[in-house]
Amino acid sequence: MANLQQIFDRIQKTKKEQKEIKSIYRDALLNSQAMKQVQEDLLKLRDKKKRIEEGIRDDFRHEFDKLEVLKADIENDAVLLSDIALNEYIKGNSIEIKDEYENRYEPIFAVRFKKV
Repeated sequence: MANLQQIFDRIQKTKKEQKEIKSIYRDALLNSQAMKQVQEDLLKLRDKKKRIEEGIRDDFRHEFDKLEVLKADIENDAVLLSDIALNEYIKGNSIEIKDEYENRYEPIFAVRFKKV
């Protein structure tokens, strides 16, 4: 079995190769006349879409304000749920929750690395 450093090095090498291929592709797109024309048309359509959305959004201002409050509530409750689950896990307790249809959920813990 490969060690952590070997796997990390392999990931870094693959990411570099991926980046090079994406760069070549972006260059080809930038030099395409057809692509430039489509982008101009797309900008015009985006502006039109934005004007339509803003008009409709003004009609539903109250609902969008409520939507923002609900979104914040969900984010806060998700953090609280994670904190409680982690505390229960550290205590050695079994962690399981069920939804309204009796589907069972178990926590998934992940480890990520950041550059130091």
